[in-house]
Amino acid sequence: MAEQIDHAINEMIDLLETEPANAPAAAPGPDIPSLREQLAILVSTGRCKKATGANLTQEQVRRLEDKDVMKYHKRYEAYVGAKTTETLIESFLCFAIKALSLAVKIKDSGALMDELKNDYIITKELSQMSGSLALRCGRMLAVANGLLITAKHVDFSEVIPQQITEQNPEITEELN
Repeated sequence: MAEQIDHAINEMIDLLETEPANAPAAAPGPDIPSLREQLAILVSTGRCKKATGANLTQEQVRRLEDKDVMKYHKRYEAYVGAKTTETLIESFLCFAIKALSLAVKIKDSGALMDELKNDYIITKELSQMSGSLALRCGRMLAVANGLLITAKHVDFSEVIPQQITEQNPEITEELN
């Protein structure tokens, strides 16, 4: 029995180590000139230190080795991802608090917002959700965030009663 198991394991290892004949070709590498250009733009806008952690000049960016271009670009991607997540979480929480305030009276919405943003579980789950949305929606995420920001500035307490009375004139008559 032990010999059969050893034989099966050895066959499995052989299969895993052998590259299949129909294996897909390796994916093309990153577009280093494009990544270098993005870093150059960061330098020219003055955001390089904040986004990559390094205070680079245009000349230094031109002379970077490919592996360093990748390193700094990965840092930049992490920075953009963190900022995107932070913005989405804040917009979503603000909208959620505004919607909740239509149903219940909230004593201090600022304190509630701070407490929700500082809660590990909420932040972790919303971060995963925003990352997932970013992967699925890409640039459409900007539109969604724009709508959340706009909703944050709408006073729904005036809009909803007005819509109810306009759609149901009998309610207006009863109120008078």
